[in-house]
Amino acid sequence: MQPLVPRGYVCRRASGPVRVDGKLDDKVWAAAPWTKDFADIEGAAKPKPRFRTRAKMLWDDEYFYIAAELEEPHVWATLTKHDAVIFRDPDFEVFMDPDGDAHRYFEFEINALNTGWDLFLAKPYKDGGKADNGWEIPGLKTAVHIRGTLNDPTDTDRGWSVELAFPWRALAGRAGPPRAGEVWRVGLSRVAWQIAHAGGRYTKRPGMPEDNWTWTPQGVIDMHRPERWGRVQFAGEKTAALVRDVAQPARDALQEIYYAQRAYRKAHGRWAAQLAELGLTAASPHVGAPRVRATAGGWEAEVELRLPKAAAQTWSIRYDARIWSKN
Repeated sequence: MQPLVPRGYVCRRASGPVRVDGKLDDKVWAAAPWTKDFADIEGAAKPKPRFRTRAKMLWDDEYFYIAAELEEPHVWATLTKHDAVIFRDPDFEVFMDPDGDAHRYFEFEINALNTGWDLFLAKPYKDGGKADNGWEIPGLKTAVHIRGTLNDPTDTDRGWSVELAFPWRALAGRAGPPRAGEVWRVGLSRVAWQIAHAGGRYTKRPGMPEDNWTWTPQGVIDMHRPERWGRVQFAGEKTAALVRDVAQPARDALQEIYYAQRAYRKAHGRWAAQLAELGLTAASPHVGAPRVRATAGGWEAEVELRLPKAAAQTWSIRYDARIWSKN
C-alpha cells in the first residue's frame, strides 16, 4: 500500500471552562481551529463526501475535548442502549492511541440520541485483536445538539453536533494531561447511510453499504489501522506550529515490510525469513537497510533512522503490527 501521510492538528489549551452541551458556542471554542473537512476513508480517489464533517479539539487539566459538526439534511438515530453497535446508526467515532505503537487503543462511538459505545482493543482486529466492550470511560461527558428535528422525515435539517470530554485519568492510566509538545495518534470518523422514508419514518436503502468519512484517510475501509490516524500535538493557549514527524520515513519503511509479510504469508502459508523474499531491497536516504529476523511469535523487523544533527534512532515492527522506537 502507498504511504499516506497522516494529517496533523495542534490542540490548544482551553482558555476557560468548556460547557459540554453539544452546541460549540462557548467562547473557548472560537479559539480552536477546525480540522480539514473529512474525506472518504479510502482517500482522494473516491468521491467527495455528500455532507460536510469537521472537528475541533481542546484540552485542560482534567479533560481532552473533541467536538464535531456533522452536516445532515435528515438527522435520525434508533439505538438507545449503551454499548450497542452504534455504527448501525449514523454516528461519530473517536479512536486514540496515546503512545502511537498501534496497540492498546481506545474507541468511542456516539449517535444523535447521545447513545455511546466505548471499547478497548489490545491490538487491531486484523492482527487477532478482540474488542473489550466491558471497558468503560468513568467521568466521560457527552452531549449532542440537533440543528433541526430528530427522526422527522417531513422537514429538512441542518445537521447535528457532538461535544465530548474525555477525562485524562481514564485514558492510558494518566493522572494528568500530556506534556506540551506531546503527540497522540487520534482517528476521527463518521458513518453515514443512504436512506429513504415512508410511513413517517426513515429506512436504510436496501443493499447500500455505509459511507465512511474520516479526518485523515486510511486507504482502506478499516478504521483499525492506527498508523494512519492523525497526529494531535498538544500545545498551550497560544498558536504553535505543528512539528513534522521526523520518524515518518522509518514508519513507512516498516509498514511496507509489515504489509508485504502479510501478503507473503497469504500466498505461501508462512512468513518470509529474508527481506529478499519480499522483494524489498531499497531504503530511503534517511533509513538504513531493513533487517528481518524470526521470533517465537512470528517475525520482527527494524530499521535505523538517520537524522541530521541528531543521534540515529532504531525503529522496530513485529508481525502483529506493534511499532516502536528503542531510543
